[in-house]
Amino acid sequence: MDRITAARGGELRCKGWRQEALLRMLENVLENGENQKELTVYAALAKAARNWDSYHAIVNTLKSLEEDETLVIQSGKPIGIMRTHKYAPIVVMANCNIVGRWATSDNFYKYQEQGLIVWGGLTAAAWQYIGSQGVIQGTYEIFQSIARMHFGGSLAGKFILTAGLGGMGGAQPLAGTMAGAVILCVEVSEARIDKRIEVGYLQKKTDNLDEALQWVKEASEKKESLSVGLLGNAAEIYPELIRRGVQPDVVTDQTSAHDLMYGYIPSGYSLEKAAELRKSAPDQLQADARASIAVEVTAMLEFQRRGAIVFDNGNNIRSQAVQNGVENAFDIPVFTEAFLRPLFSRAIGPFRWVALSGDPGDIQKIDQYILKNFSDNDVVVNWISLANQYVPVEGLPARIGWFGHGDRTKLALAVNEMVKTGELSGPIAFSRDHLDAGSMTHPNIMTENMKDGSDAISDWPLLNAMINCSSMADLVAIHSGGGGYSGYMTSAGVTLVADGTADADLRLKTTLDNDTGLGVMRYADAGYEEALDEVNKKGIRRIDTTLKENE
Repeated sequence: MDRITAARGGELRCKGWRQEALLRMLENVLENGENQKELTVYAALAKAARNWDSYHAIVNTLKSLEEDETLVIQSGKPIGIMRTHKYAPIVVMANCNIVGRWATSDNFYKYQEQGLIVWGGLTAAAWQYIGSQGVIQGTYEIFQSIARMHFGGSLAGKFILTAGLGGMGGAQPLAGTMAGAVILCVEVSEARIDKRIEVGYLQKKTDNLDEALQWVKEASEKKESLSVGLLGNAAEIYPELIRRGVQPDVVTDQTSAHDLMYGYIPSGYSLEKAAELRKSAPDQLQADARASIAVEVTAMLEFQRRGAIVFDNGNNIRSQAVQNGVENAFDIPVFTEAFLRPLFSRAIGPFRWVALSGDPGDIQKIDQYILKNFSDNDVVVNWISLANQYVPVEGLPARIGWFGHGDRTKLALAVNEMVKTGELSGPIAFSRDHLDAGSMTHPNIMTENMKDGSDAISDWPLLNAMINCSSMADLVAIHSGGGGYSGYMTSAGVTLVADGTADADLRLKTTLDNDTGLGVMRYADAGYEEALDEVNKKGIRRIDTTLKENE
């Protein structure tokens, strides 16, 4: 089979740009994916479609879909076409939503093997992944926040220790060097290390710990940024560093620790042995993976005790460790609560846009518009400058920027006008990470330790999806967990197409205002001062039920 790449240019295969846009976004996640043969985009099991028959059926349906029809997708499998109207979504989907009591890892793998579900992996099955840039930017902002909070604003000469160089974790070395740090990334797969070197995200590799530490020491002393990939297992390397008295400044992990079957390789295992036991002894494989995670997290806790800034990068590693007896694993904070919650309280989060034409010049023109018209947004301006210098184009040209309520709408409407006037060579697709203000409930990631105790209340992403359907978005998705994430998470995704039409203006304004507005309301409802301030500043029509009747 020929390798799938996203179509470029202005020729349509579908009956309109809305359908064509979503088809190109589907192709784009596979173009950027880790294992196209298996339809895997990232994180071991996050797929673009349930199987190849489903993929081809989705493609064929999008090509024939009318503007007043909606394609319904259940866990990566198209199940039908509904007659709706031209303001309804082109695609609605639900992925891996399992009834609470049954939402266990064992059931997830069983249903997956039976061909009943697919894990959406947030942006994978929703066709919103833009390659590593989104993860690079988010990881970079975390590192920058750590620099501001703990190191006087700079990570120059600071040593970051992490693990995992897969589809998500592979962004870490570039984010670390962009932040000026020295970063050591432990990875069990040499092929993944080589891939990150090939695309320019990683600078050096070795299978020798002494050599890696010597490189780290030399760069730290010179306060030069450096990224090193170390072939090894984090459950072995982290404790060895403790034994040697090596003390990093920052420690985390971005392996696929949520997935004990496919994602996390136990200590002492080769990749081949893990693949064999996946078939012959899956329970043993998962037990050994969890035991290794417990060893790694115990080392992370010791790094923390010795003074390192240690955080959970959202991969469920602490929960796995707790299940294996590391009772204090949650002494390690999650990145969202520790570093990003004030931004999310104002609905400032990872907003993305993709040049459907395939022309990098379209992204450059939008960059220039942002630098001129959002010059007071230091976070976005700084990122765009760095991205132009460091981030290569992967698949369809794309950009990410942390915009909040009102600013997302302003940018999208301006871009739609640029499409209309021909300043851009083709339409632009807008989306965002599912990890956004009003669109995710995950008590161990996004909503850990909420001020009002609402960590596990999953109404918010469901409301988000419903209001985005009502707001005329082009694609709306509801996802839940899978593997180690089973029962832990509910999220919603949205995609909008700026095709230069008046209808696009209506969709963009209504959806983006409501999407971020609900996010602000979610945090205001929980009592966050930043969100309450945003409600007042932006005129968001929140109903305050704490007011007394006579007020």
